[in-house]
Amino acid sequence: MSTTSHAAQRVQSRNKSGPSLWLLAPAGILFLTFAVLPLIGAFGLSVTNWNGLGVPTWTGFTNWHDVLADPVTGKTIILSLKVMVLSWVVQTPLSLLIGVFLGKETRSRAFMGTVFFLPLLLSSAAVGLTFKNLLDPNFGLTASSSGPLAHNWLGDPNTVLFVVVLIIAWHFVPLHSLLYQAGVRQIPKALYEAAAADGAGAMRTFFSITLPQLKYTIVTSSTLMLVGSLTFFDLIFVLTAGGPGYATRILPLHMYLTGFQAADMGKASAIATILALLGLAMSLTLTKLTGFTKMQSQQAGL
Repeated sequence: MSTTSHAAQRVQSRNKSGPSLWLLAPAGILFLTFAVLPLIGAFGLSVTNWNGLGVPTWTGFTNWHDVLADPVTGKTIILSLKVMVLSWVVQTPLSLLIGVFLGKETRSRAFMGTVFFLPLLLSSAAVGLTFKNLLDPNFGLTASSSGPLAHNWLGDPNTVLFVVVLIIAWHFVPLHSLLYQAGVRQIPKALYEAAAADGAGAMRTFFSITLPQLKYTIVTSSTLMLVGSLTFFDLIFVLTAGGPGYATRILPLHMYLTGFQAADMGKASAIATILALLGLAMSLTLTKLTGFTKMQSQQAGL
């Protein structure tokens, strides 16, 4: 057999086996350094008693027992799931509609795009401070209002969670709108031209062409949104610091307050490990249910 035939067989074998593992090495090293090793370190601290200053002492799984038996931990997990679901319900339709609108070629697209994306340029701490002052019952916008608006929105346990979710949506909807805008611009114009030729209206075109073509974008945005909801900290910390009471004390905030306010890094590390495992389980579940790893181009043949 000739040398050319051997080379062709090696190329064919390489194509079947996929990319070389060496190509995955940089990403693997980064993932190992900034994800796996810190998680192992957090688990190691979770079986010790440490106040952050002295020498950690071995305690076994006492911290895990105390954390899991603490009713506050259960409340923070349920509250984190509530924030996750409410954030998805509020942000998904808004970001989808804004992204579709900005994806069209109109004269006002550049101006409206700049206006819609301004919140994305602000830090979470700045957004939290701004809305905290705006909703302050003593000197904020609601202080001079009358009727239903004259309410301590951040001080009422019955309304604070919904207000926080709306503020989070105001801050992060531009990010997801940007994803949908990019997705809309990738939809072949031939599909819209064919729909117009068949006499399809705007609503029919949206549900028959735009929405199906954005299904992979919806999966990507939803994954980022749901898993990212487990990491909310700075915005809620500035707005309410977990209050009033435990009304907005989500799991990341519970971890911070346990570690730095109560000076119990062992329990905080156990909470951090639970948070990481919860995020990992959520990500793997979404990947499995949505078929994220089996995505294929929708423009084949166009």
